[in-house]
Amino acid sequence: MSCPTCKESARFQRWQDKGVVMLLGEVRVDRAYYYCAKCHGGCCPRDAALRLGPCDLSPGAAWTVALAGVLGSFAEAAEKTLPELCGLRLSESTVQRATERIGAAVGAKLAAGETFGDAKDWAWSKDECGETLACVSADLTGVGMQGPKGAKADGRMAAVGMVWNPGHEGQVRYVCGMTGGLATLGDPLRRQAGQVGFDRAERWIAISDGGSGIEDWLRVNFPRANDVILDFFHAAEHLCDWAKVLHPNEDDAKAAGASWCHRLKHEGGTAVLADLRAVDVSPHSELVREAHRELLVYFENQVHRMDYPRYRSRGWPIGSGPVEAACKQVVNQRLKGTGMRWSEPGADAVCHLRALFRSEKGQWQACKASLAV
Repeated sequence: MSCPTCKESARFQRWQDKGVVMLLGEVRVDRAYYYCAKCHGGCCPRDAALRLGPCDLSPGAAWTVALAGVLGSFAEAAEKTLPELCGLRLSESTVQRATERIGAAVGAKLAAGETFGDAKDWAWSKDECGETLACVSADLTGVGMQGPKGAKADGRMAAVGMVWNPGHEGQVRYVCGMTGGLATLGDPLRRQAGQVGFDRAERWIAISDGGSGIEDWLRVNFPRANDVILDFFHAAEHLCDWAKVLHPNEDDAKAAGASWCHRLKHEGGTAVLADLRAVDVSPHSELVREAHRELLVYFENQVHRMDYPRYRSRGWPIGSGPVEAACKQVVNQRLKGTGMRWSEPGADAVCHLRALFRSEKGQWQACKASLAV
């Protein structure tokens, strides 16, 4: 046979058995072992036919282990979940290696331009003007990192991107990763969007919380999203914080904050900015004057995304709740447990698997069918 490494002739040398852990228990598999004299490498062609990867787990067992490793900690998967569900008794390190290997393979597939399953347009919701509406958003969330020799390291940001069909629960696609941040997620998310017919929606809406670089990323990767909406609740939080600085009395601060937020929602950012500019803070302390200056800078930078009366009249969402929930469901629930610290490759791999698992029904199964592990 031809050597898979150097393509020279490899000769049969011996029969070599291999222990394989399957969902129903361990089996021994006899395989012909071939040796190449030129590159001094060996191979067992039957492994590819049986879809046996570098570990001792069958494909079915490997994906089951990865699922357990995605849903809970590797220790919980090894000690509780797998023994109870299917009788598999594996070490924590085996669960970790299997989960991270499959997650890395999923990430490589996405980076290479692949999607999973058949393309099928969603039945896009319509806004108040009768236009079909598709939504996109992105955010970042911190993850604790492990330094060399177990030392604590500075945290890193995991990036999450999503497209979804408003009003249709479950019609959502996520992409997520650590390595490269948002910059590496643009192409994969556009391909996910294309697979569900994003291009055929008449109106694209993008929503973000105003984090650094997110608006630019949305405009570059989804240029038809003419309306990039600032999450209303983040803007309202800035107003309430300002009210607390201006009014030491708690009741007065609450009343002022509620009044500012009501006006923001019903009259928009331009009206609120004009009022903020008219506030005379000269008699107040340096703390109040500085808080006022910072608030003005924030509103001046974001006012083009605060036309909330128009957004609401069209029936568009004005909150970044979906992507904040995505950060919690895709990343935080799994990667931010008590005392958890990650390597970058390990966190990146689990992020890819979590995004796949949390995406619409069928994505996990389609990936499993296409990926040999």
